[in-house]
Amino acid sequence: MQKLIVLICGIALLGACTSKSKVSINRTSQTVQTKSRSEPIFYNGKTYQLDYTYGEGRGAFDMKVSGLGPKQQQDAVNIATSSLGYFACPDGQRGRIIGAPTYGDDRWTIQAKCG
Repeated sequence: MQKLIVLICGIALLGACTSKSKVSINRTSQTVQTKSRSEPIFYNGKTYQLDYTYGEGRGAFDMKVSGLGPKQQQDAVNIATSSLGYFACPDGQRGRIIGAPTYGDDRWTIQAKCG
């Protein structure tokens, strides 16, 4: 009797392994998270401050990165684009800058969007 139960369980397990299932993912339902954020960002061993808001009319984010110097433009761009991709963009999209970053009031101001 025990052998029969073990045999039936084995057949059931094999049957479950061979069944095919499909997982459909609809990427069009993903949306950009337009909620404003203020986050500390850890980058290259230091912590910086990132603040951003979504500009409805432009479809872009106004981003401010504090804690960097005037010669650290590339670091500011890296922080802004990677953080935007993580916090706001749908899976698989990265942030990309629009126009040139500007430095003033001890922070970098960058406009960026997902894509």
